[in-house]
Amino acid sequence: MVREFPGATPVILLFLFCLAQFLDSFNNSALFSAIPALEVSMGMTESQSTWIISGFQLTFASFLLISGRISDVYNPKTAFVGGVSGLAVISLCAGFVNDTIPLIVLRALTGIASSMTIPSALTLLVNVFPDPLEQARAIGLFGGCGCVANVLGLMIGAMFVEWTSYHFVFWFVTIVATPAALACVFIIPPEISNTKGNLEPAAAKWKSLDLLGITILTAALILFIFAVTSGSTDGWASVMVLVPLIISILMVIGFFCWETIIPADKAAIPPRTWFYHNFSVLFGVALFPFLWWSTVFSIFTTLWQNVFEWSAISSAVHMLPIGVAAFAISFTGPLSRMFSPKWIILTGLSFCMVATVLLALGGGKSEEYWPYIFPAFFVGSAGAMLAYTHTNIAIFQAAPSSMAGTVGAIFNGALQFGSAIGLAGVSSIETSVEAKHGGSHEYNGRAATFWFLFAIMSIEFISVSIFYDRSTDHRPQPKHGDPGNPARRSTDSDEKINDTIIEKADLADLPV
Repeated sequence: MVREFPGATPVILLFLFCLAQFLDSFNNSALFSAIPALEVSMGMTESQSTWIISGFQLTFASFLLISGRISDVYNPKTAFVGGVSGLAVISLCAGFVNDTIPLIVLRALTGIASSMTIPSALTLLVNVFPDPLEQARAIGLFGGCGCVANVLGLMIGAMFVEWTSYHFVFWFVTIVATPAALACVFIIPPEISNTKGNLEPAAAKWKSLDLLGITILTAALILFIFAVTSGSTDGWASVMVLVPLIISILMVIGFFCWETIIPADKAAIPPRTWFYHNFSVLFGVALFPFLWWSTVFSIFTTLWQNVFEWSAISSAVHMLPIGVAAFAISFTGPLSRMFSPKWIILTGLSFCMVATVLLALGGGKSEEYWPYIFPAFFVGSAGAMLAYTHTNIAIFQAAPSSMAGTVGAIFNGALQFGSAIGLAGVSSIETSVEAKHGGSHEYNGRAATFWFLFAIMSIEFISVSIFYDRSTDHRPQPKHGDPGNPARRSTDSDEKINDTIIEKADLADLPV
């Protein structure tokens, strides 16, 4: 079942949401191709160029939660349009900047604008596609656009750098985001907004944001990601790493203590959230997919361009199997309604484990691309996309639709969080091994990072095998405040299913 809205079809709305996802991923990946040109043009040091990427990731991950709360409490259309518009304006300004510090600041602001688009887009998407099967398809395509943008971003960024200027990497975002923002204003109908939230008075909405809790957690995430990002360049024992790391951990503990004190309906992340069925284990799986893709991108773009001396375009072309496999798998969303997400996620992790072994054993020479790297890219990207897509679908089915913005923020925060922490660990392992075994022109350090990834995936595989509970697969989403206790639901399951069907029918019949 798909809700119909005047002046817009669900396909057009889905296209707009996917376009925002594409721009967010493009904003990050395209800069990988432009970093060498930026270093030469602005005289950047290696640590400064790292912050061109890390500045975006830091603010994007840190501001997701407040964006999700705004989307749940207020009209998500406003947050979505504001985020896309912000991307257009900030990217336009970034294209004219020729100094390092202002560019890093603008990249951080870009991360904030991007964080406004994802939870709001997911809130809108869940409301447009309330039927579980249609919702699974839509979420799969939404995620697939982000994965394809990662590879196309490398390609488009390389073409701009080779044929025009790195400035067009920023201006491309403005060229696409400006008409998209205008289209969103007129095409996205206000009826998609959270009905419950619209009925609340302004004062109640403001209190529901939990500004104190969000501020504590946002500051903690900024300090934590800053610490782990700086650890690979400044050293893990440095004051610049240890102090923010310790403070961030204490602030996270303080945040969860605060969330248990205030009323659940006023909390940014109500404690019951973690007790929705399989929510915690799905959160753990979400830490992995972006880490796998980011590690592959960072290792092979550096290897091919700095060691093999390939051009940026040639490196991007050799990455195409990753995007092709990811996009193909993005259409597998309906499988989650036929099979348990547990088996699909385990299959995806198995594919990634096989691919990671191939990358660890081969890849040190250019002639090893076809026997090792090419099949590993296909199999590994397909596996990561399976895990990503069906974890995304399952986590939205585990929690009430009224929490879609918050759940989207938690899920996407886990993706970025896992990538940031994992890349810091990967970089440290690679550097330490290379220092003892031949330097950066040898493959030993890179192989060690892939064995590290293999160990992480093995832990993920075991955790999902043991802790994922299949008893609630294909059940209706829990209502707001219901932790989804299977014992409670089994006694009156028919009544709850009928209530859910009636509620959805009522929603479909609302005048629009």
